[in-house]
Amino acid sequence: MSGGGGGAVRSTAARARLAARLLAVLGCVLTAEAQLTGVLDDCLCDIESIDDFNTFKIFPKIQKLQERDYFRYYKVNLKRPCPFWADDGHCSIKDCHVEPCPESKIPVGIKAGSSNKYSKAANNSKELEDCEQASKLGAVNSTLSNQSKEAFIDWARYDDSQDHFCELDDERSPDAQYVDLLLNPERYTGYKGPSAWRVWNSIYEENCFKPRSVYRPLNPLAPSRGGDDGESFYTWLEGLCLEKRVFYKLISGLHASINLHLCANYLLEETWGKPRWGPNVKEFTHRFDPIETKGEGPRRLKNLYFLYLIELRALSKVAPYFERSVVDLYTGNGHEDAESKALLLDIFRDTK
Repeated sequence: MSGGGGGAVRSTAARARLAARLLAVLGCVLTAEAQLTGVLDDCLCDIESIDDFNTFKIFPKIQKLQERDYFRYYKVNLKRPCPFWADDGHCSIKDCHVEPCPESKIPVGIKAGSSNKYSKAANNSKELEDCEQASKLGAVNSTLSNQSKEAFIDWARYDDSQDHFCELDDERSPDAQYVDLLLNPERYTGYKGPSAWRVWNSIYEENCFKPRSVYRPLNPLAPSRGGDDGESFYTWLEGLCLEKRVFYKLISGLHASINLHLCANYLLEETWGKPRWGPNVKEFTHRFDPIETKGEGPRRLKNLYFLYLIELRALSKVAPYFERSVVDLYTGNGHEDAESKALLLDIFRDTK
């Protein structure tokens, strides 16, 4: 397989890891008693059916899957500076920091530098031969005129002058370290106040097709709107096309997921140097109670359910890729790798 194909494989495998982790996040969240009922907006699914499906189908399997080495270890550069704000804040409590794993504990297949490996037998399989033949038959005529080549140079120069849409973590960076996600659960870090508000405000402002004159409800950085409890925002939102409205709901759902995690795993106290983590009901009420949030909390939770459904749909679409015999969740432990793939495919079947 060519370098580009290998990159595509690694990229797809990485997406599968992230999707599995997000489903684990949502699974944990949806097991909580949210006291929501009825049908979701822009969707024909009701909350009760989603709860039952997650509780009995998805969540138990996701819990097992996230314990597998392939999904458990993740490489990240924890020392990389924030590219947007030089004075960006850091976690304010010592118990929030991420503990990296020593190299000796990382499975050999993961340390090899590729998210996906192929066995010698798989490389000789007829499926790869068919793929190569199809590549030859579908070869693109790459003949270009000089005028087109000059235009492409101008396009590239323009693209390079613009901000990149996103930047990927460089796993080959000397500062990159493996972390054990089971030992570093998502939880309250003490990161709060204007710095945290600024991050989320930028995410909403730059991605939600929203004019500057429209403000999200309960946005601490927005100017005072008098008696407006957010109705003007939702009047504007309902006037958008379905795709733009859905995009906002996805970001809101992700935001709700993170907030629920910090409420569910909060540093309650530290006695004799031993931290005690657990649910913080007061913090949950502050962020999601209908009265305290002036009706905004239930909307946030419904957006989380909506995001859950989108994730299920995404997994059902990526399933055919992983169903191929040449695709392994490779860590170097053949028995565990086979069990991990079987469990992943079982989850895929449930999403269809």
